[in-house]
Amino acid sequence: MKAINAIRMGGVEVLPLVEGGKGVAISNGISAGHWAAGGGVGTFSAVNADSYDAEGNWIPQLYHGRTRRDRHEELIAYAIQGGITQARRAYELAAGKGRVHANILWEMAGAERVITGVLEGARGLINGLTCGAGMPYRLSEIAARFGVHYYPIVSSARAFNALWKRAYHKAAALLGGVVYEDPWLAGGHNGLSNTEDPHKPEDPYPRVHALRKLMREFGLGDTPIIMAGGVWWLEEWEDWIDNPELGPIAFQFGTRPLLTQESPIGDAWKRRLLTLKEGDIFLNHFSPTGFYSSAVNNGFIRELRERNERQVAYTTEPVGEHVAEYGVGPRKRIVFLTQPDAERARGWEAEGFSEAMRTPDSTLIFVTPEKAREILADQTACMACLSQCRFSNWSQEGPEYSTGKKADPRSFCIQKTLQTIGHSGNDAAAVEDNLMFSGHNAFRFGSDPFYSNGYVPTVRQLVERILTGR
Repeated sequence: MKAINAIRMGGVEVLPLVEGGKGVAISNGISAGHWAAGGGVGTFSAVNADSYDAEGNWIPQLYHGRTRRDRHEELIAYAIQGGITQARRAYELAAGKGRVHANILWEMAGAERVITGVLEGARGLINGLTCGAGMPYRLSEIAARFGVHYYPIVSSARAFNALWKRAYHKAAALLGGVVYEDPWLAGGHNGLSNTEDPHKPEDPYPRVHALRKLMREFGLGDTPIIMAGGVWWLEEWEDWIDNPELGPIAFQFGTRPLLTQESPIGDAWKRRLLTLKEGDIFLNHFSPTGFYSSAVNNGFIRELRERNERQVAYTTEPVGEHVAEYGVGPRKRIVFLTQPDAERARGWEAEGFSEAMRTPDSTLIFVTPEKAREILADQTACMACLSQCRFSNWSQEGPEYSTGKKADPRSFCIQKTLQTIGHSGNDAAAVEDNLMFSGHNAFRFGSDPFYSNGYVPTVRQLVERILTGR
């Protein structure tokens, strides 16, 4: 394997190894601090990060506001305090080595308010801001205000071009690097555009080469590109290292830090990672953000798939083949289905999926009465965690604070399920029945000899093995 040399990132020399940020309590200050202490870039998530009481006990994020706007304010307060807490932990553990970055999602609720509050409360503790899930035009402005470097996450040269021309050229000196997150390989939310086929992955090399060519046009030939998604062993990327076409490259590891001793996920979750097989990671379009995302195809995802498959179109008046009357809701308000769809609906009812729920696209989905009650309760309890949510129809933009569309029962409350799995990872049932984000290489845990006999390394051991190769 080629020797891995330090590169200049954020104004200092660091190993070109970056811990990927994983939202809602999964990348925390402990994992980030240990990664930075190993000489790389540790990243904690500032997406509704955890806080602790004076005895060090986790403080559950409970909401008491009567309205979504009230709960939205509570959520932002939790997020700011949690981000400050995790920044302090990471800074102390790093002990001056490596770099500590905070990761935020631009589409999370009050993203600007949260990261501004975190940076104000943790001045001097955070070296960089990583941000994706949307087009974070104002990221450079926030970074410049606090004198930290910024690292936008993009999935194409086209996206970076728009960001640079609109905003980033004004703060070029603080652009520490550009994260290329492969939309077919990375875990969590993915930046697939409307012109890209989720079922036809593209080779990342030409896409990253196109990004570098564009960056050179802007005078950014020495600014690192961080390859994110699908990175496991560096020898598999040897043609990228010291490649003059690509310039300085660093590599982001999002999935592998999950299976370390310092990782905050529970033991049941860690054991599940060791059992994954190729094909167990599912690129889906269920997220309330509207983005594609990659997750383990567990019971939670299977229920969503089946829920969406039990779906028929309806009209409110008889139109064309939509002539079969069907009663919806407690009052059995009549809508019209095609005759074949009416027969399918009766079949689903016989199987126990007797509740028909309307979607924003003039379709009905069929679920059990218990699932219908859960969906409605989750929509009612919305804590407004996203800038816009298709599941609950919340929008952080006034005066209506609504997307203007019906709430969509084909999606789910992302805050609820991520908080549950993040804090119940010792419970195998919780791991099976909640959203488990994952990169597409997670199946390699079970076949990689490094993890034989259930071996779980420390972060330091993982970094050393990445550096030395297999």
